[in-house]
Amino acid sequence: QVQLVESGGGLVQAGGSLRLSCAASGRTFSSSGMGWFRQAPGKDREFVASISWSGRNINYADSVKGRFTVSRDNDKNTVYLQMDSLKPEDTAVYYCAANRALYDSRLYQLPRSYSDWGQGTQVTVSS
Repeated sequence: QVQLVESGGGLVQAGGSLRLSCAASGRTFSSSGMGWFRQAPGKDREFVASISWSGRNINYADSVKGRFTVSRDNDKNTVYLQMDSLKPEDTAVYYCAANRALYDSRLYQLPRSYSDWGQGTQVTVSS
């Protein structure tokens, strides 16, 4: 019901920054919470950050807290992930996803709770 397209990935040096965008379309976007996940080789898909549809509730994985910032602009139908102080261990394919359930910080950490996913964008951090 929601179509998602990520952009902004690329290759950066350790300590650098990237800003990912997730453009959404579909009539359910305004009532959807959103999440960012990543998947590195040899690892399961990992929770990164989540945000309620209003933007007033936000949660981060401990591994990115203090370095990443998630935000959204519903008038532009876009969710952002600002990534600062990047580390080689941040290298992964990053996905945005939409969740139709009421916002819950624990529920939104689970990939299976999300109904729609983007195709992902590659982020590579060199040392």
